[in-house]
Amino acid sequence: MKFFSQSFLYDDPWSIVSLAFFLRYPNPYAAHVVSCDVISRDLTPSGTLLTTRLILKRGALPRWAPKGIISRAESWVVEESEVDPHGKTVRCRTKNLDHVKVMKVEEWVEFRETQEGKTLQTTEARILSGIGWGLTKKIESHGLSRFKANVQRSREGVSLILSMLRQSRLQPMALGEGLGPLPELPNQRREAGTATNTTGRWQRFKSWFLPPSP
Repeated sequence: MKFFSQSFLYDDPWSIVSLAFFLRYPNPYAAHVVSCDVISRDLTPSGTLLTTRLILKRGALPRWAPKGIISRAESWVVEESEVDPHGKTVRCRTKNLDHVKVMKVEEWVEFRETQEGKTLQTTEARILSGIGWGLTKKIESHGLSRFKANVQRSREGVSLILSMLRQSRLQPMALGEGLGPLPELPNQRREAGTATNTTGRWQRFKSWFLPPSP
């Protein structure tokens, strides 16, 4: 089993960072995310918001992986989150629902407001493989390496949306006011076979904010 833990401090207030986190799909840094759908959303008597989302992600096997180790290079992931507006915290847990014998990844993310009015993100994960065949440690190490890269891309995606929210001066409860000019995308990848798909997702993201042309 491999473990991961990392903290990151955003200069932005908790309300805006939390909004950007839930709006992070789609974005140009998450081309591996195929879909993201809300399954349930409930408000508890104490005022916390509980949300379950189902996310479909597409990946690629390493070259050394045995042929037929999994039936398809896609994985369903369930995301369970709790938003506490009074304590100003967001807690989120994700785990993959299939291919769990090959590799099971569980992730815990927390966003908490600091005394300085900034937002502290804490990410923890554990990666476990039960495949055997002498491949367990190799698969877990590969999973940890991929997870670290995905954490960085996820942060870049959230930061991009934060930039858009700052430029448009949107507040958490005023998403329908339009977005204004879109920022340039730093180091946007244009790999073969992904450029068209990534561009399409980016256009869909813009359509959520920008009003239709007259």
